[in-house]
Amino acid sequence: MTRGSYSEFDATELYCPKCKRAVPVRKRLLIVLPDGDKYDYFCSICGTSVGDKMDHQSDNFRILKK
Repeated sequence: MTRGSYSEFDATELYCPKCKRAVPVRKRLLIVLPDGDKYDYFCSICGTSVGDKMDHQSDNFRILKK
């Protein structure tokens, strides 16, 4: 395997401090920035934010000129 094969992961379960256990999570786009997209992971049971992720693979950002 090449070294860069596993550079990006998406979480499916994370620990929720409110539920006090590992729970399935959902990923929601928070903001689109020039250097990447920022996502929030939240508990699918109670809705508590349990983490975030910065995705630097974004190629969709372009500056539009008039």
